[in-house]
Amino acid sequence: MKIYYSEKHRNHYPPFEVFDGGKRVPYYENPDRMDRIMAALNKTDWAEISEPKEFGLDPILEVHDRGYIEFLASCWDEWLASDPEVAKSPETHAFLPATFALRRQAHPTHSLLGRGGYYIMDLSACIVAGTYKAALASANCALSAASSSYNFHSSSFALCRPPGHHAGKDYAGGYCFINNASVAANWLSKKGKVALLDVDYHAGNGTQDIFYERSDVLTISIHGDPDFEYPHFFGFAVETGEGAGKGFHRNFPLPKGTGDEAYLTVLDEALRSIRAFTPQSIVLSLGADGFEGDPLGTFRLTRNGFGEIGKRVAGLNLPTTIIMEGGYANEALGENIFTVLENFK
Repeated sequence: MKIYYSEKHRNHYPPFEVFDGGKRVPYYENPDRMDRIMAALNKTDWAEISEPKEFGLDPILEVHDRGYIEFLASCWDEWLASDPEVAKSPETHAFLPATFALRRQAHPTHSLLGRGGYYIMDLSACIVAGTYKAALASANCALSAASSSYNFHSSSFALCRPPGHHAGKDYAGGYCFINNASVAANWLSKKGKVALLDVDYHAGNGTQDIFYERSDVLTISIHGDPDFEYPHFFGFAVETGEGAGKGFHRNFPLPKGTGDEAYLTVLDEALRSIRAFTPQSIVLSLGADGFEGDPLGTFRLTRNGFGEIGKRVAGLNLPTTIIMEGGYANEALGENIFTVLENFK
């Protein structure tokens, strides 16, 4: 199985994030996550791990606003130049705005903090010196996997970090800066219809934002109900697309404590929708934060449950581009991801 991975993800390691209630905590989305997955994959005889190819900015700018990408590229250097305290000890700092835009009337301002509040939706999308470089490499992993799946009519895995499904057309959020799955799905959509299935515990708000008015990419997200769970303002069942995209987006919000049986019942319904859509390829946003005991989730999925998710998605018998998203129970993460992937080898 082709697996694309870049060590450049290590350039993105903020020293903290700001958690609910204003508490500063160590960054949950950290390099140890990738090390755990790589350790599990290196034990196999079927994981063919490669560096991603360079695809340039064009595939990214097809789904993301140019001004937003330019902000990601320049933010850290601008902040470093404008704040002497940051320049003294950059390794202890991360860029975060304190004022966030209410988008009904907002537009990006000339000030860096104003642009930060416009282009960042929360306090977990921390920017440090290597964030943009890591985000580009992550997107190239996704594009390399999509290209491999298409060219060889097989399945592939993009071991993406930072993840991507919370990044919208023109905003970062939830540890995500470039929407890797959406970049891959958009690239594949030029070859035929695509279904994008998001099984991360949190709603794929960025993916929903990007494809909400399109009919060539069916998007489905199964997640914790936003009535109690992040991202709170996206992911309700009534959100089904607009304009040409009406009916081509589905959300399945689930209650706290959802276990294997209830989850797999909903997954089967999602897969029926995918079969009815008759796509030529699948993009799977694979998050493992639905695992029981994950510090950022409330579901009770077991390792067997993850194996069954992989088995049922693989049962579509379509080229599948698997994109790594969340999952923060690090000790179990590698084996959980392996359990999904072995169904596609």
